[in-house]
Amino acid sequence: MSEIIPSTFPLLALSHFIALLSPGPDFFLLAGYAIRYRLRGSAGIAVGIALGNAFYIVLAMSGWRLLMENATLFRVIEVAGALYLIWIGGHLMRSRQQALALNATAHAYPTWRKQCLLGLGSALLNPKNALFYLALMTSMLGAQVTMPQQIFAGLWMGMAVLLWNLIVGALAGLAVVQQRIQAYLPVIERVAGVILAGFGIAIIVMMFHHAGA
Repeated sequence: MSEIIPSTFPLLALSHFIALLSPGPDFFLLAGYAIRYRLRGSAGIAVGIALGNAFYIVLAMSGWRLLMENATLFRVIEVAGALYLIWIGGHLMRSRQQALALNATAHAYPTWRKQCLLGLGSALLNPKNALFYLALMTSMLGAQVTMPQQIFAGLWMGMAVLLWNLIVGALAGLAVVQQRIQAYLPVIERVAGVILAGFGIAIIVMMFHHAGA
């Protein structure tokens, strides 16, 4: 597409956004605090989660060049990444109704430091984040991607995480939004699961197609 934007960026950006739409531990932590403390008491959690995701994005980028020197290893990880996307999709498609709100109330907002540490810990202690970004960086960017293109994709995903979490924090405190999220949560997860699994299957199909060409 350009020297900065990789040709597969639209697919990567869409896959990443679909993953953001799929509530996980980070989402429930952020939403729970936002419901009780509004954005003032949860914005730091959004920043911490974004920093944790950025750490795993940098790790995925750091190991990229080593993978490029070993074509067999790259293909193995590429297949593993595609299978991981399929696994996530299958897990989400089996989603059931979950409780969203935390009913406890508090009289003081948590400090910014506490919020950041909560968000950072949640993101770093979830190994699926590391596997997910490695899957995206290896399976979707392709072997011809350049370092500037990797940096662009990494910055985009990091900023997308931060912006999305701030939006969630701002909206989760609204009672009507909370009720709608809880009612449609299984549907959101199942649709996201179908899309992510579809991307994983498409990657494997394209690999077999190229191998047979």
